[in-house]
Amino acid sequence: MEREEAAAAEALLSAAQAQLAARRLSAAEELYSRFIARCGGPAGRTAPPGAGRDLATALNNRGQIKYLRVEFAAAVEDYTAAIECQPGFEVPYYNRGLVLYRLGCFDEAMKDFRKVLELNPQFEDAALSLKQAILDKEEKQKRGY
Repeated sequence: MEREEAAAAEALLSAAQAQLAARRLSAAEELYSRFIARCGGPAGRTAPPGAGRDLATALNNRGQIKYLRVEFAAAVEDYTAAIECQPGFEVPYYNRGLVLYRLGCFDEAMKDFRKVLELNPQFEDAALSLKQAILDKEEKQKRGY
């Protein structure tokens, strides 16, 4: 039975990823939500062994869908849940950093970009984003707001 449950969860995640790749965001979001619920929610308390990375991926990808819909607070919640589920997964830190940057929360964004680079020094987009956040923070300070 456990093997069947794992296969069903894997099929659900695969279907969600296919929908996302096809840009069918509503269908992908619904499938990711079902996968997340099957794994015990964002905390993953009942997630099967080894499901942490898949759960973190599902949360991150659902966050991406929310980001694309300009639902920034909801996207940050999913990215944060992905980080809590899999602290060594650099992608949700980067994605959360991008949202925080767009919201003008430069210090928080820089913290996330630095964490990405700590986890993966070769993550070039994070290095570029960190540099831009530093420049934009300095510019904001020069203008006095």
